[in-house]
Amino acid sequence: MDLKQTAKDTAKVLTSYLTFQAVKTVLNQLKETNPARAYWLNAFSTKEALQDGEVYLSDLLAESADLAIRVMTVRQHIAEGICEFLPEMVVTSIQQANMEHRRQHLERITQLTDAEYALEPDSSEDADVSKESIADAENAAE
Repeated sequence: MDLKQTAKDTAKVLTSYLTFQAVKTVLNQLKETNPARAYWLNAFSTKEALQDGEVYLSDLLAESADLAIRVMTVRQHIAEGICEFLPEMVVTSIQQANMEHRRQHLERITQLTDAEYALEPDSSEDADVSKESIADAENAAE
C-alpha cells in the first residue's frame, strides 16, 4: 500500500469537492446579487464536468476569469477554514462508521445463529416435551 499516493489521490478528490462547494457558494451569492450571472454560471457548471476541479477552473478561466478567481478565492477560504480540524474529523468518522458496521454485522450473524438454534432441538428434554404434547392432544381428541 502506497500511503503517499493515497494521500495525493485523496487531496485531489478533496480539492475537487471544495471546488464544487465553492461553486455552490458563489452561485448562491450570485442568485441574490446578480441572477443573470448566476444563471450563466449554473449553465456553465452543468455542461462542464466538476469531477476534476482543476480542469473545471481552467475552463472557467477561459470563459469568465472574474468568476473563476472568485470561485478559487472561496475555495481557498473554505480549505483554510476546515483544514484545522478535518484530519481528526475524518479519523473519528471512519472509526465510528467502522464500529457501526461491525455492530450491525455482529447483530446479523447473532440473529442468524439464534434462528438456526431455535429450529434444531438439541436436548432429549425438548423431544420428551414434544411427545407429551402429542399424547395430551390425542387424549383430548378421544
